[in-house]
Amino acid sequence: MMPFFANQSCDPYLPPKSPCRVGTYVRYAVRAKDAEDIQRTISFVKENNIRLVVRNTAHDYLGKSTGPGAVAVWTHHMKDIEVLEYSSSTYKGKAMRFAAGVQISEAMAAAHVQGLVIVAGNCGSVGIAGGYTQGGGHGQLASRFGLAADQVLEWQVLTAAGDLVRARAQGEHRDLYWALAGGGGGTYGVVVSMTVKAYPEMQTVAANLTFAAGRMSQKAFRRAVETFIVQIGPLLDARGASVWFFTRDWFTMTPASITGATKEDLQSILDPVIAELKNSNLTYSYHINEYPTFYEAYQAMNPEYNNISAFNMGNRFIPRSIIDLNPGTLTTRLWSIADAGAEISGISVNASIQPSSSFSPNSVNAAWRDAAISLTFGIPFSYTNWTLNLERQQLVTQTLLPRLEELTPGGGAYLNEADPHQPNWQRTFYGANYGRLLAIKARYDPDSIFYALTGVGSENWEQRDDGRLCRLFGPTPEK
Repeated sequence: MMPFFANQSCDPYLPPKSPCRVGTYVRYAVRAKDAEDIQRTISFVKENNIRLVVRNTAHDYLGKSTGPGAVAVWTHHMKDIEVLEYSSSTYKGKAMRFAAGVQISEAMAAAHVQGLVIVAGNCGSVGIAGGYTQGGGHGQLASRFGLAADQVLEWQVLTAAGDLVRARAQGEHRDLYWALAGGGGGTYGVVVSMTVKAYPEMQTVAANLTFAAGRMSQKAFRRAVETFIVQIGPLLDARGASVWFFTRDWFTMTPASITGATKEDLQSILDPVIAELKNSNLTYSYHINEYPTFYEAYQAMNPEYNNISAFNMGNRFIPRSIIDLNPGTLTTRLWSIADAGAEISGISVNASIQPSSSFSPNSVNAAWRDAAISLTFGIPFSYTNWTLNLERQQLVTQTLLPRLEELTPGGGAYLNEADPHQPNWQRTFYGANYGRLLAIKARYDPDSIFYALTGVGSENWEQRDDGRLCRLFGPTPEK
């Protein structure tokens, strides 16, 4: 959870005499073991007009995993995993069903034992069936198979009415299927389980690269970073992917990978970057290897993620056309953001839709489909200076993020890794889908039991200083 939403309560970084109170945290959590526990929780909060929060691991950047005075339905201990032979009008083949509490590391390990892979993110501790997939879901296999939301065959969902329904691309609840696959988590119902496509394991090549400016010329360092950004295009054409970070002083790529490819295939894409480093006499660390399976590549080349939430953040999708036609303008703006003290992260996947009879339309933001980079930047969070955090938050929202928005008019941002104070978030996070998503929420959650900051329909509420939600429209005044 972002420390900003903890509001400095029970904070180990503050002096011992600092207050420790429940504050912005949920008041109670129900350790759900099955759908019946969730049904009872929904019934209880409705009867008593109490705020409800849905969470598994509480990985979240936008304050959706907590709420002052709320009851949380905690799905973390729902760990069932099944391997299926799935058959429907749109897909026939291997599939896996994950209960709501399964984490990415558990899902990937279970798939590997069966000689399978699934689309999942780089951080293994994240829950796979929650906001990750419901918000879109990127990962190293997204360039090969599509985003995590594109993999979903069906959802088992508890609605606000307490009904356990099966939502598929065809059938009575196809609108709910569509909304859950990309329209954001914790908004339309509580997902009990999710069934996704699974694919045979395959050879994978992966590489890691790190270099720093050191005592060398900033110009040389920046040329090397800019060369890498230009090479994102060929990497995506090869259905590869990369996770990368940089500041004004250092750069790291951890990793770049291509499934079903050879070491020579990836090396040829990265050769211009390595050549630039050598020509500029920049010291670098570089490793490239072929692995017999994707899982082995993931285990060997994926870093162990520590706390990456302690930032005031912003995000923007960077279309492929800018990489190809106007990379200099992009890098100029990126350096201006880095020079303001930000760390910059790029997730580069090719999420364009490949023609396939097994693809079912969903509510993923259309800006994902032609993006070359989901670009996130952050200015460090201060655990001791709240005023400074507010200033940095304003800097992100009012100054730095607009530099990318001006470059990408009409574009979007990834709703799972964005600025919680994003102006016009409805259009930015959900694109042209917002009106339809709002109508679906009204059908399945007419009393707005499910609230999430920047979630669909959340504009109908405001949070008071004491944390209570006050309805701006409708019959129920507060909870």
